[in-house]
Amino acid sequence: MGKPVQQALSRAILRLLPPLVRILLRNGVAFGTFSDLAKKVYTDVAFDEFKLAGKKQTLSRVSILTGLTRKEVKRLHELSEPGALVEEKRYNRAIRVISGWLNDERFCSDDSVPLPLPIDGVEHSFSELVRSYSGDVPVQAMLNELISACSVEQRDNTVYLIRHAYVPANDPVENIHILGSDVEELIATIDHNLTHTDKDLRFQRKVSNQQISTETLKMFKQLSAREAQIFLERLDNWLSEHEIEPDSTKKTKPARVSVGIYYYEDRDPE
Repeated sequence: MGKPVQQALSRAILRLLPPLVRILLRNGVAFGTFSDLAKKVYTDVAFDEFKLAGKKQTLSRVSILTGLTRKEVKRLHELSEPGALVEEKRYNRAIRVISGWLNDERFCSDDSVPLPLPIDGVEHSFSELVRSYSGDVPVQAMLNELISACSVEQRDNTVYLIRHAYVPANDPVENIHILGSDVEELIATIDHNLTHTDKDLRFQRKVSNQQISTETLKMFKQLSAREAQIFLERLDNWLSEHEIEPDSTKKTKPARVSVGIYYYEDRDPE
């Protein structure tokens, strides 16, 4: 791969990741978890889609393709489902602090009831808890984070654990599923168009303008939503009329198709 392509991919990744990272950080997904998931995907794609013609894929080849060690490739390839990887993930530091509060006898009672902790002190204090479970994160920064997540309350100089979980935000689970499915479809379409000839390209278009008055944004947002809804309902009706029942005895097999339309707005395009 040439240097210009590498540079273009690097720029694309830097533009692609920020929205995803915002969602991950809001929902308490630490970099270690993201890194492990990325390694898992690299391994699976290399095994499934980058075999040499007529040859079985090997740990050594996948290691070369991905830059991971053979030991890491073997471990990741043998994970049967994402849940197994989740079990191995490194919880972010706020989660580790709460876990320590609930399980370390220095900070909880014999029946795992979290104790109220004075902020300062060498032993049995919130400061000691943070130092034990969050590495080099400042005590005040961790306190502020847990308060903003409604996990703790501070009363005078004492901190109380009021929520046995760290959930920085409440993005609905359904929307998180959409994040995976819809973005996957868009990127897969772009990938298809990068690797196929003009005769086999898939439709991928958008309209965009950087000189729209902010006073007309509401009007255009309503217009685009109305017209997009009409268009999608028309396509949905057509698809419904052409559905087939799954039947292994027939030559015609079902396929899944999608068409998506989205609205994006940036009030500071510079």
